[in-house]
Amino acid sequence: MRKFIIAALQLNSNDNKKQNLRNVITLIEEAAERKAKIVAMPENMNYVGVEKESETIPGYTTNLLAEQAVKYNIYIHCGSISEDSKTGRPYNTTVFINPKGEIICKYRKLHMFDVDIKEGPSFRESDNKTPGSEIVTIETEYGNLGFSICYDIRFPEMYRIMALNGAQIIFAPACFVMNTGKDHWEPLLRARAIENTCYIVAPAQIGIKPSYQAYGKTLIVDPWGNVIAKAMDKPCVVTSEIDLDYLENIRKQVPSLKNRRSDIYDLKKVIKNN
Repeated sequence: MRKFIIAALQLNSNDNKKQNLRNVITLIEEAAERKAKIVAMPENMNYVGVEKESETIPGYTTNLLAEQAVKYNIYIHCGSISEDSKTGRPYNTTVFINPKGEIICKYRKLHMFDVDIKEGPSFRESDNKTPGSEIVTIETEYGNLGFSICYDIRFPEMYRIMALNGAQIIFAPACFVMNTGKDHWEPLLRARAIENTCYIVAPAQIGIKPSYQAYGKTLIVDPWGNVIAKAMDKPCVVTSEIDLDYLENIRKQVPSLKNRRSDIYDLKKVIKNN
């Protein structure tokens, strides 16, 4: 299908997983009523708290989302949930569920935010999370889709590889903090869309979390870099039309993917076994 509606949910998730999921179900229903064919959620959609919380995939959260996918005959992008890992440090994982309720792909966040500033703040995401090892795209009836999570948006080479692998829509669920979000969130997302002449769908967390304030500002950006949907400062649904013919026209007008000098430089995806 060349034209369709996509929805992005903005959530204020907390440490009450069951209530968070009830809120998600309510917003999925609203998105379905607005004729969305794909519904996307933010990072940590089912739990944000101080206690460690993870689950198996398939598991409690994905089973519930699969029921909603079947009920409304939609695709569901789960944002991210904390997935059990043999290392004891969970993965930060996206799953994509089809209208039959089947998990058809899974992406684990690649880039860990590790910062050590002399006589300043120190934070190491890798102390608590296990990074993934694969860049993921998938072909669907609604185009070729690519997957990223939050901090990944600062790594343009990852997005370029997805675009070269055919990605037309790239998801960027996040829980950006206010400090960086106010200056970097929208410029980064618009840049990734422009560079790769693709749609960017960026569902976000909002609200006060245990150690920070989430920025929010859920966005959908078109291949020209226009913000075509933007959330208000509250939990909500934003929708926009995706037009893959428009995308192809933009790629003809600005053929940067074709004009690359692969005789001088190149990017490639390295396949690893998890």
